[in-house]
Amino acid sequence: MPSNAVLEAKKAKVDQLTEALKNSVAGVLVDYKGITVEEDTKLRKELREAGVNYFVEKNTMLLRAFKNVGIEGLEESLNGTTAIALSSEDQTAPARILGKFAENAGDEKFNLKAGFVEGEVYDQAGVVALSKIPSKDVLLAQLVGSLQGPMQKLAAAVKAVADKKSEEAA
Repeated sequence: MPSNAVLEAKKAKVDQLTEALKNSVAGVLVDYKGITVEEDTKLRKELREAGVNYFVEKNTMLLRAFKNVGIEGLEESLNGTTAIALSSEDQTAPARILGKFAENAGDEKFNLKAGFVEGEVYDQAGVVALSKIPSKDVLLAQLVGSLQGPMQKLAAAVKAVADKKSEEAA
């Protein structure tokens, strides 16, 4: 039977994980077995630059933390080697970055297991679909670009009408 010190350390770790999950809008679970240290370092750097917290954790600790937060449905995904990526701001960043990495790494090395966005749980297929969504900045740029074209045409039409009126007046 574990000592009280060990149990207290585990409870503190679960409390820390619970707090991290509460402060996250999105998270993705991955099976990372088979990637090299170099690949892992590169992945961690990219995630860190995007504001995503990525770490390896024991499945039992994650399970308890998920239960504390009220996120259910990830139990089946908590087996084997598990790493989790959490984002407190961008709902798609963990899935997008890890999905791109998984695509390049191959199925034997790195697999997306499951994930969640604002409390809603997604299976592997759902996380893959999330990984295809562009970032918020890209979506806003696309929106501005799509609005800019019609506005330019409207401005050109108004200018043409104004020029025609001024010619008729002269």
